[in-house]
Amino acid sequence: MSVTRTGGDGPGADTDPRRWWGLVVIALAQLMVVLDATIVNIALPSAQADLGMSDGNRQWVITAYTLAFGGLLLLGGRIADLVGRRRTFVIGLVGFAAASALGGAATGAGMLFGARALQGAFAAVLAPSALSLLTTTFTDPKERGKAFGIYGALAGSGSAIGFMVGGLLTEYLNWRWCLYVNVPIAIAAVLGALALLHDRPGHAGARLDVPGVLLGCGGLVAIVYGFSEAESRGWSDARVLSLFAVGVVLLTAFVWWQSRAPMPLLPLHIIRDRDRAGCFLTMALAVIGMFGLFLFMTYYLQAVLAYSPVKTGLAFLPLTAAIIIGSTQISARLLPRVPPRMLMVPGMLLAAGGMVILTQMTTHSSYATEILPALLLLGLGMGLTFMPVFSTATAGVAPQDSGVTSATVNTSQQVGGSIGTALLNTIATTSTATYVTAHLADPSDRARVMREGVVHGYTVAIWWAAGIMLLAGLVAGLMVTTKGPKHGTPVDRPVPEPAA
Repeated sequence: MSVTRTGGDGPGADTDPRRWWGLVVIALAQLMVVLDATIVNIALPSAQADLGMSDGNRQWVITAYTLAFGGLLLLGGRIADLVGRRRTFVIGLVGFAAASALGGAATGAGMLFGARALQGAFAAVLAPSALSLLTTTFTDPKERGKAFGIYGALAGSGSAIGFMVGGLLTEYLNWRWCLYVNVPIAIAAVLGALALLHDRPGHAGARLDVPGVLLGCGGLVAIVYGFSEAESRGWSDARVLSLFAVGVVLLTAFVWWQSRAPMPLLPLHIIRDRDRAGCFLTMALAVIGMFGLFLFMTYYLQAVLAYSPVKTGLAFLPLTAAIIIGSTQISARLLPRVPPRMLMVPGMLLAAGGMVILTQMTTHSSYATEILPALLLLGLGMGLTFMPVFSTATAGVAPQDSGVTSATVNTSQQVGGSIGTALLNTIATTSTATYVTAHLADPSDRARVMREGVVHGYTVAIWWAAGIMLLAGLVAGLMVTTKGPKHGTPVDRPVPEPAA
């Protein structure tokens, strides 16, 4: 007797002919969240001049978003599990659109900072519900590979797309459209979600773990804030060290409480699973290298090679295309046939190779012969890695835990980005200062030496990024030992929680 398996939570999730249109809706939302982390970077100088922000305060346009997003992800994931994923998804979209409109209409720096914090808070609700909807909609191994290939491509390339879109909007309209652009995207996604996405009701009898929220979210906020402050203040600054200490204490208390809470915010069996923990760590390490690179390449192309914002954005286009090809045409086709680490390890080796090529750049490098090959290798490597990470990390999770599991994947990505930006920028700045001190013999030659010193600092930091990519490949090879889903093996069967 043959049985048609529907999988997922919604009625006929795997046989609903509209599920691929539902993927488009989920992909739109994910793209909006990821690109918003970088879309304002190129617009920041214009916004600073327009609103009269000081050099010391302008970083809050970025930090307010990353703090709220990274700090509240676990809460957003659990809300999706308790209230219902589609409902949370729609709430996140509406809130994100409203916050974007508020930021676009900002009349002062404080109003923009507040709007960016609201954006981050609603992104923390939106991102986990989007990934968990994808997890519970596509459970057939072959279809799951295609769906996660598209999702992984957007997650990996969204930041680069943000630079490109930000450059176009800033140059041809103005910086406010880097925020306004989210409104029509969100409206389209809300209409699509209401028409196309299915979900089971939330768990009415469950309660939110309030102590877990305070400890976990407080610890994450402290850690992310510490890394953002380290970029400008230095690693030995008292405030930075205090933030790290508070974050470690709160997260330690969070883990202790989760082992005792009757309804934990993050059930510990989710992160005790070796393959899942390996995916979380691989994601964090990969993003450390990637986010640092985006920062350096943006400044290098504009400040050293004198590219316009639009040309800078377009320079990232091959990277985006390579990520999409690696994710949708290679990883998605191979994952049903090979173990995930057989994609993740080569992916990190390719990405590290791209980084090594970039260490050779100078103040007059050619884009076509020196920058482009590196971006293509990096993009293919990220595409090979991100798709199996998302798919493996969310496979085998009980439906009631899919939201918080998705949030943990996003948290590793967000915290990794914060670490990468702060750590690699510090390395670059320190290396630049050392180079200038050693090579500045004639004060009249200062401009040339400074340019060379800046590029030297970038290349030193990129060497570190390459090493971190190799470490990510080692983690994936040693920890992610699961076999690929074969021969129609269900991937939505929950991993049993260990007995107490």
